[in-house]
Amino acid sequence: MLCIVAYDIVNDGTRTQIANELENWGSRVQYSVFECDLTERRTKELSRRLARYLAAGDSIRIYRLCEACRERTITHGGKPVTVDKKFYQV
Repeated sequence: MLCIVAYDIVNDGTRTQIANELENWGSRVQYSVFECDLTERRTKELSRRLARYLAAGDSIRIYRLCEACRERTITHGGKPVTVDKKFYQV
């Protein structure tokens, strides 16, 4: 399942840690947005790992998109929508 992870983190160090963690799970498509191709189990694991970084005022959102939604995604510029599952091995 395609998951979009978006975050708004106040602290620069924490933001860097979250970005580093997410690079192990998917592709950065915008400054604070990653696309990850994950199973249900792996999505829960990623959510658990990211939650440990959160402080007051921080926000992380994980949007789970079905295959039909992936196919209907519209992009302008940047990378194409993530499809390479073999990349995401943590």
